[in-house]
Formats: sequence, C-alpha cells, structure tokens
Amino acid sequence: MQAAPFHPSAVAAPDQPSVIAGYALAISRALEHMGVDARRVLRAAGLTEAVSNDPLQRLSSSQVTELYRTCVEATHDPYFGLTVGRFIHVSNIHAVGYALMASRSLLDFCLRLERYFAIVSQTAAVRVERNAQEVALRFRHLTNLCGETEDAFLAFLLRFMRLLYRQDFSPLRVELHHACPNEGPQPYAQAFGVVPTFGHHESALVFTSTAMDDPLSGACAELAQYNDKIATEYLAKLDRANVTARVRAKIIKMLPAGDCTRRKVAQEVGMSQATLQLKLAQRGTSFQDVLSETRRDLALGYLRSPPCR
Repeated sequence: MQAAPFHPSAVAAPDQPSVIAGYALAISRALEHMGVDARRVLRAAGLTEAVSNDPLQRLSSSQVTELYRTCVEATHDPYFGLTVGRFIHVSNIHAVGYALMASRSLLDFCLRLERYFAIVSQTAAVRVERNAQEVALRFRHLTNLCGETEDAFLAFLLRFMRLLYRQDFSPLRVELHHACPNEGPQPYAQAFGVVPTFGHHESALVFTSTAMDDPLSGACAELAQYNDKIATEYLAKLDRANVTARVRAKIIKMLPAGDCTRRKVAQEVGMSQATLQLKLAQRGTSFQDVLSETRRDLALGYLRSPPCR
C-alpha cells in the first residue's frame, strides 16, 4: 500500500527546534509496512495533506513527539523507531543525504554530518570526537527528544554506513539517552550488532578508528561538493542569523569565478565589510578564516576522492 502524503497542519513554531518534514514520509512508510493506515495515524497527530522533500518545510519537535506517540499507540510497538530507521531514504534528508553518499570515507561522512546536521534536525547538535583507537559520533540533545526519534536516526545512520562500506560493519558501542523498554534490548542488538547502554546524557555511535579512513567505493568528489554547495545554501536559508553559513555559501558560489573578496561577499549578504567582520568575530571567526577553511575543504575533497565513474 502506498504511504499517505501529508504536510504539517501548522508551520513549525519559530521558537521550537525543527526537523526536516521529509522525515515523516519514512514514518508513514513504516506504518504502512506494519499494516497500519498511515493516513489515519497522521491525521490523529494533526498532520494532513501533501508534503515535499523541501528542506525548508519543517516539523516542530513537539509535532514529531506527538506523531510518534500516536504511532506507538497504533502499532503497540515500543521499538517502532527502529522500524522507521529502515524506511528513511537518502532523499528524505535532501542534499545532505546525497553528499553523505558521495563521501570519501566514513570519517568524511561523519564530519559532513556534523556540518550539515541542522538541516536534518535542530533538536540535537552533532560533534565528531577522534583518538587513536575510536571515532565517536555524538549527539547533544537541545530539546526533549522522544526515544523513537533517537532510535530511528541512529539506526538509519548505521544502515547507511553499512550500505556505503560493508554489511557486517558494526559500532564498538551504542549509547542511548532514553531508558530501555520493559521488553528488553534484543531488538537493539539485532539492529546495531551490539547491545546498547541506556540513560546517557548524550546519544552516540562509537566506532573503531581503523575502519573510518578506509576509502568508500562510491566516493565522488564532484557529487559531494555539488551537494555540499546546495546543503550550505539551505543551511544559510534555514538560519538567517548564521552569518558563517551564509558567508560560506557565497564563497562556494563565487570561488569558481576566482573573484571572491570580502567586499563582494559582504555585498552579497547585504552588509558592510565592517559589519560582516564584526558578526563573524562574534562567532569566533573571520572572513579570511572562513575563506581558508572553505578552500581547504574543497581542495581536500578533490585530492582525496576518486573521480566519478
């Protein structure tokens, strides 16, 4: 049965963290897979009509929580988030998904997710921690996330990594913020390949560092950078106050012409050069820092990734 189309009946409140609306398409597909009428559940949660995968179309964190509450009631499944993780498609997270798919390594994948995660969700902040033995992908919660959201996205990320790397790839550890369901952790062990620990301050996937630098067969510098550019532009649109993202978007757009100066970028973002420098300084950076970082990232992408085939 085809999943019911919908859109949020109300625009996500500007003071609430939001999630890309395409995420709920995966929830709809998971409901239909379980034999539940997705249209009825979505309407019960206050979501109706048609939706696109436009990253600027958003669901508030409270809408997602209510949707999952309704889904668990309808399915009687405390592990419903893990099922949703099987139905999130690359396209549901727009250009971020396609850029991740073209990453040169799993470490590159994680760093790209760290940079663009706000497009997918503003409910958590991602950071990558690395030492000689481990690479940790950590999620600091910025709002009260329901456990189903945590389960769904971590399960999706691991499934995505396995698709790009190898099917038997599993983390060293999985750390979850929510409590273990009364029915026990076995479904998590099946999904992640390890039994998670629960009740942590943050969510995390922790991997052995030796696998994270291995080249991925689907790596493509041109596709990664093309979608990086789109993701950067959406990030700037999503958070107009994020002057660093706006400047980076303009630099990526102007660099190919070889004429990327502070004066021209300031003009493009509608500021004087002095105001631009002040706003960047307030974020602990400068125009030259952002320009140098962007050039380095683009250069590394071309040098380390094989050409598309």
